[in-house]
Amino acid sequence: MTGLWMLLERRTTVVDMDITNSTVFIPGATSGIGLGLALRLQAAGSTVVIGGRRRSLLDSLAAEHGFGTVQLDVTDPASITAAAAAVTEAYPALDALITMSGIMRTEDLRSSEHLRDAVAVVETNLLGTIRLVDAFLPHLLTRPASTIVTVTSGLAFTPLTATPTYSATKAAVHSYTLSLRQQLSGSPVAVLELAPPAVATDIMGEGVDFGGMPLDDFLTEVVDLLRSGAAPEILVQNVLPLRWSERDGTQQQLIEALASRGH
Repeated sequence: MTGLWMLLERRTTVVDMDITNSTVFIPGATSGIGLGLALRLQAAGSTVVIGGRRRSLLDSLAAEHGFGTVQLDVTDPASITAAAAAVTEAYPALDALITMSGIMRTEDLRSSEHLRDAVAVVETNLLGTIRLVDAFLPHLLTRPASTIVTVTSGLAFTPLTATPTYSATKAAVHSYTLSLRQQLSGSPVAVLELAPPAVATDIMGEGVDFGGMPLDDFLTEVVDLLRSGAAPEILVQNVLPLRWSERDGTQQQLIEALASRGH
């Protein structure tokens, strides 16, 4: 077994995403981690285009920060197709996609009333990611070097029982990312996975205190990892206990601890 681990370590891919000179599209970047990452990448020297549903908010962010913008609803396949056409036409140098769009809903699985939320989470987090990759991949394959960054969560590996479909969709995106990376092996497209821990954002709704690490601290670690040549998974220190809980034999203990905290 030791020999196998040594082989796997030698085969770990180092991926260089030049954050000082990329053209990046980030759907779901009108708030939280997405907006914070857009600002950090822009400050590093990249051209950043953001997507979101609210035209007025996009216009406000464009005026304030100089982002390119496109109106987009990731639950609508036609909207994704139109957005991809608009972005690639306006920004032919586009060489990075970060699939940031996601929603998180609490669910009581003892009541069928949770199904509406479950469907919305699947459509946004899982199908939205798949459709975004499908829409932008043909263009990214034409670039000399390009990057897709999928966004999962520490909860993909250690679920939060209050948000079962969210955790399940993030686990599905993790699995999808592994297949995507392997299918694109040898192509110009590198595939990274960003798996955040709990971060202090409004993902649970405005005014809801989700807790987690400060957003600025998270973003600083992520940018540092990208600058240093990120491994296929971008993992800040706070997410490591969740990411490796099954391997470390702590998964059930952490599931119970998270459930007891009510997050």
